[in-house]
Amino acid sequence: MSLLTTGSQTIGPYLHIGTDWLNTPNLVGDKVTGTPITIEGRMIDGNGAPVGDGLVEIWQANAHGKLAHSEDQRDLPTEPGFRGWGRVPTDENGRFQFTTVKPGRVPSPVPGAALQAAHIAVTIFGRGLTKQLVSRIYFPDGEGHAEDFVLKQVPEQRRATLVARAIAGRPNAYEWNIVLQGDASGQGETVFFDF
Repeated sequence: MSLLTTGSQTIGPYLHIGTDWLNTPNLVGDKVTGTPITIEGRMIDGNGAPVGDGLVEIWQANAHGKLAHSEDQRDLPTEPGFRGWGRVPTDENGRFQFTTVKPGRVPSPVPGAALQAAHIAVTIFGRGLTKQLVSRIYFPDGEGHAEDFVLKQVPEQRRATLVARAIAGRPNAYEWNIVLQGDASGQGETVFFDF
């Protein structure tokens, strides 16, 4: 008997079948405090081509730094209607967009360390990925960046891939792109974490 090689198998593109009802591009409800912000960007592959069948999920604290999670027992205001979770597919040009609030700072994963800088946790799904990718969006004001335990683990020359850029002429609007693969040295690629 001869064993023939077959084509390799990858995930998808099945990310959108039966899950469109989970799409949550707007996290800002009527009773949510904090300044509404827009985060938009593109997901591109190693050749700079748009990834038009990707999926981007975000999870974040509210403006007070309170996570919508039972393990967050801190005495901070909760906000009805703010789950802190959103999900959007990329369009044919690889674009995605969320409307949310700038999150407050949350405790470090290391006991006794300083609060983390305001950030949004990101999970990325796409065709060809055998495992989801995990990243973060930080804000360009730099508040707390120097003390943030996670950000300090990233080589300084690669940290810029985690910091959103303010969009000129559009108050409270930020651009953050997802680059799935950089050059041979990894330059240009978004920093992904293996938690």
